[in-house]
Amino acid sequence: MSQAHEPRLAYLGHATVRLDLAGVRVLTDPLLRERIGPLLRQGPPLGPEAWAGGDVVLLSHLHRDHLDLGSLRLLRPKPTIIVPRGAGALLEAHGYHDVVELAPGETAAAGPLTITATEAAHSGFRPPFGPTAAAVGYVVDSGSRRVYFAGDTDLFAGMRALGDLELDVALLPVWGWGPTLGPGHLDPERAATAAARVRARTIVPIHWGTFWPRGLGRIRPHRLSGPALEFRDRVLVEAPQTHVAATAPGDSVSLRRR
Repeated sequence: MSQAHEPRLAYLGHATVRLDLAGVRVLTDPLLRERIGPLLRQGPPLGPEAWAGGDVVLLSHLHRDHLDLGSLRLLRPKPTIIVPRGAGALLEAHGYHDVVELAPGETAAAGPLTITATEAAHSGFRPPFGPTAAAVGYVVDSGSRRVYFAGDTDLFAGMRALGDLELDVALLPVWGWGPTLGPGHLDPERAATAAARVRARTIVPIHWGTFWPRGLGRIRPHRLSGPALEFRDRVLVEAPQTHVAATAPGDSVSLRRR
């Protein structure tokens, strides 16, 4: 287990967050490479120090920009990997045997942490030929801090129940990797509605500003920087009690209670 002291998180880009809680280092949906298919990382590259020491990986669903086998191979030693129920065989076929499957409502222990899978409204199919496993989010509870990682999702009714958990932090997606969004995603307006439902003390917008098709940033540069700022402005209206930490990819956020 890592020896981080003050609870902190760092937004590493896309849906990847490094979370240090109770001496455990958690990585969400690690996408650590500079390129995946036609998508290129924008901004400075990540160095190995950004993901070193990961104890646990949370994978929200099987899409290739969230379950990236090339990125998982960068993690040494191999971490425990928590996946949606039905996704374990894919990881085991690639040599990962410390794999835990969870369906919404099920929990697993990672040292002193309790990790609970939650509902998500998003496709769980891995193109082009499968397999399929229902997408999930996760709540990570250290006993003194409670963090919700939404993964990729649209709005769903159960978000209101998450609000009863007194979340310290919610990691909410506010965009994607292109100029438009398909179904199963949150844009800044819908993400602000999600913020009002989950009622976390602090929200870190994720899934924006990191990967973009080659050359498109010159045509639509606003889509790389705008979503997090649009989300912050909307939260001021819809959930004014919530602090938005609109950190750029690569920056860290203290989890000290406000």
